[in-house]
Amino acid sequence: MSFARPGWLRTWSTALVVNLATLGPLGRKLPAPGTWGSLAGVGYAAATVAWGGTWGVLAISAVAGGLAVAVCGEAEVRLGKRDPGEVVLDEFVVMPLCFLGWAGLLAGGWPAWAVLAAGFGVFRFFDILKPLGISRLQRLPGGWGVVVDDAAAALATCGVLHAAVWAWGPRG
Repeated sequence: MSFARPGWLRTWSTALVVNLATLGPLGRKLPAPGTWGSLAGVGYAAATVAWGGTWGVLAISAVAGGLAVAVCGEAEVRLGKRDPGEVVLDEFVVMPLCFLGWAGLLAGGWPAWAVLAAGFGVFRFFDILKPLGISRLQRLPGGWGVVVDDAAAALATCGVLHAAVWAWGPRG
């Protein structure tokens, strides 16, 4: 695994890199940018889960995550900050991971909007507090530290959602 900055990305303008990493005004103009990036990610997750199922989500997340590592790492360099708060591409791209096994999450009998809302709330909890060693992942260099901690928060969220379905879902 290489932690070097990709050469192809260095040729992009600072405006383009920063706009991608901040999702335009979501990260730069609104209060609580991580919340807005995550909320936008819920829409992206709903579309991804509906289109691709579990394997599609994993494939799309791998590609999007790799691109986010590169763009977020380059944005760190261009902004001169470590894991800048205005960079929200990381929250956005990992949201589909919260809903892996979507059909199983719906088996609890809750409407899709409630599952999406719960996933959003639990993800924000893990993203903000970074328990369970998630905070240590931020120490990875460059864009890896920006994105991997959010991926871990998303996977923890997925686990909580599935545990909730198991604990409180219909018995039969």
